[in-house]
Amino acid sequence: MPLKTRQKKGILAVNIGLAANTLLAILKTSIGIVGNSPALLADGINSTSDVAYGIVVNIFMRLSGKPADDEHPYGHDRLESIAAVVVGAFVITTAISIFWASINNVYELLKHTSDFEGASQLALWIALFTVLLKIWLAIWTKKIGKETKNNVLMALAADHRNDIFSALAATVGIIFGQIGYLWVDPMAGGIVSIIILLTGVEIIKDSAADLMNTLPGKELTEEINRAIQKIPEVKDIEEVSGHRFGLYMVVNITVGVSPDITVAEGDEIATRVEQTLIDDIDYMRRVFVHYHPATCDT
Repeated sequence: MPLKTRQKKGILAVNIGLAANTLLAILKTSIGIVGNSPALLADGINSTSDVAYGIVVNIFMRLSGKPADDEHPYGHDRLESIAAVVVGAFVITTAISIFWASINNVYELLKHTSDFEGASQLALWIALFTVLLKIWLAIWTKKIGKETKNNVLMALAADHRNDIFSALAATVGIIFGQIGYLWVDPMAGGIVSIIILLTGVEIIKDSAADLMNTLPGKELTEEINRAIQKIPEVKDIEEVSGHRFGLYMVVNITVGVSPDITVAEGDEIATRVEQTLIDDIDYMRRVFVHYHPATCDT
């Protein structure tokens, strides 16, 4: 996929998500207050946080499309992973805030110091609308994320997915509150916060791996091994490490070659390994190959 097309699709997905979250933030926060639903209000605060980091992600996505320069020879694609970390940090902060507010509301209800009387019917309809909208956003954003191999979009899709569960929790809380179990509504807000927290941890974990020089995943390692097997002069693969720059990968590989060859022959093999991986793996940007005498002859 051409870089410009990839970036346009990515920005479109971010903008659609931002517009949807802005609408939901306004609806859920206002109706959560007017309609007397702590669970819907908690979900509204979650959407407000979504709007904030959506703006940040939009900025980072545009910056990541800048071409390579002297200071950034691999381009600015890593800004996508940094943006995903920002997303995770916003999510975790929001979760902690919602959790304590929800626990406080439950405590006040159990101590009979709250005048909470249950949520309105409009609050229930807004919660159900959120579920439907988020189902569509999660599926669509994940599809675009897979097409473009964009970890920011995959993080946003995961957040949309978990918003479905948080909206469902709010829906259940509202329903039980309406039939007399008033404490279930604020308790649902606490459940929402736990779901949000787990989402944030997952996003940061995945994004941090992209920012660090880590071992490639199992699928990529197998793909590298299959490609190198085409070169009979490579006796074994001793070490593979890599790091991601947005869509692209840069890997360092140490291979074992026959101890009887010359330095020039070893250099020729290393060049073939590099070119083979770049040709066979679409998103491979650079390959650094080191060669040593093979420890065993295979």
